[in-house]
Parts: sequence; structure tokens; C-alpha cells
Amino acid sequence: MPTLSYETSGAVARVTLTRPEVHNAFDDALIAELTRAFDRAAMDGQVETVILAAEGRSFSAGADLNWMRRMAGYGEAENLADARALGRLLQTIDSCPKTTIARVQGAAFGGGVGLVAACDIAVASPRASFCLSEVKLGIVPAVISPFVVRAIGARAARRFFQTAERFDAATALRLGLLSEVAEDETELDAEIDRLLAALGEGGPVAKRAAKDLAFLAETGTPDTVLDETCHRIAAIRVSAEGQEGLGAFLDKRSPAWRAGKERG
Repeated sequence: MPTLSYETSGAVARVTLTRPEVHNAFDDALIAELTRAFDRAAMDGQVETVILAAEGRSFSAGADLNWMRRMAGYGEAENLADARALGRLLQTIDSCPKTTIARVQGAAFGGGVGLVAACDIAVASPRASFCLSEVKLGIVPAVISPFVVRAIGARAARRFFQTAERFDAATALRLGLLSEVAEDETELDAEIDRLLAALGEGGPVAKRAAKDLAFLAETGTPDTVLDETCHRIAAIRVSAEGQEGLGAFLDKRSPAWRAGKERG
């Protein structure tokens, strides 16, 4: 039975978790499928945006109960291999050259919070809720921690990693885990459509470069960032897309990438 679906429409790929009966909890099979889906989207030249969604009332409950039972009997080497598989999934989402949007319609627990944090943008229903519940099981949110800390900050992470408190969409928005909260559940897709329209204004190459620029600015040393950003703007200005975009702006016309979508 498939654990997710992968569909494309125009420049958008939609990856949907399809295990509502277990609240879209993930195991090793789903982790592998998700990794392949994001690898597929990354290599698809037509795709510019990837939406990560889920069926049912929950976004993802984190680790599947049966998988956890198996892991409890694993040795350290087997646990390490499992952890690295999850780490590769989160890195694959995080470093995907396409814009990634988490569509959070319900609860996200444990590793489900990691999936949200690894995406570029996260939009949620007002009824969405979040919990980093690992300490209640005597474990820690280890593999997801770099992505969650980057999203909500170290101080908030120190609190929620230890208290395992459940928090609502409004709190997640304030912390930075979410980018937007829809006014109500019916407006969730309308909010994503608004974001897709905004994303459609940008050049595909420029969006990929802009995403990578954010990584550089976050992790590079000051001297490296200054030198590298100067080189990058110089190179992209003389690129085919940069020339088209600047020319279109000066000529007061739509650039080729947007004009093509308008005709379609």
C-alpha cells in the first residue's frame, strides 16, 4: 500500500502523506519514499515548487509505533543507520533546489515538526498543533534538532525540547516555525495559492540562487559572505535570466518566464 502520492501540475509538485489511519506517522519505508520524492522533484526541470501535504486530520505524528517497537530491539549500529536515513531525508528537503512549502492541516509531533522546519515556507490551518514530545519517551529530538533550532531559535528550543508542551498554530507562527496561519481551515489552500502566485513572479534560476544565498548568509564567515555575494550578483546580472529580467523591467514588459505562464 503506498505511503505517499506524488503529483505534478505545471511548475508545482505535490507530495502527500497518505497514511491517515496512523496519523501519517513515518517508518523506514516512508522515509525512503519521501527522500525519493524530493530527489525526483529536485531533478525535474519543470518543477519550481514542492508542496508537502498530508491526508486526514493529522499532518504527521512522527515515528510510527510499530517502527518504534522494532527500533527498541535494534542495536546501536542499526539505530545509527535509521537515524542517518531520517537525517538524509531532512537534508534532502532542506537543500532541495526548488521552493518547498509545508501545508500543515493538523497536528505535527516529533519528527513531523522536523518535516515542517526543513521546508522553506510553512502554512497552517488554525487548528494545527505541534509538540516535540521525545523526552516523554526518554529520548531526544536529536536528528531534527538543527532544523527546529534554526526555525524557532535556541531559547525556544531549550524550552520545548525539555517540556514537551503542545503549542498551537499562533504560537508556532510567533516562534517562526510557521510562515502563515490561514484565517480558517477553508482558507488554507487559498493562502498557498497566493504564495504560488507570488513565487510565479520570480525567475526560476533566480529563486534557486536566492535560496542558496540564504544558506550562505547564515553559515558563511563575514569575509567569505562579502566576497561570495559580490561574485554571485555580478554573475547573475550577466546570465541569460538576469539579462531577460532586467531588460523586461526597463522595457516595461513581462519577463519570458512570466509571460509564458500568462499565455498558458
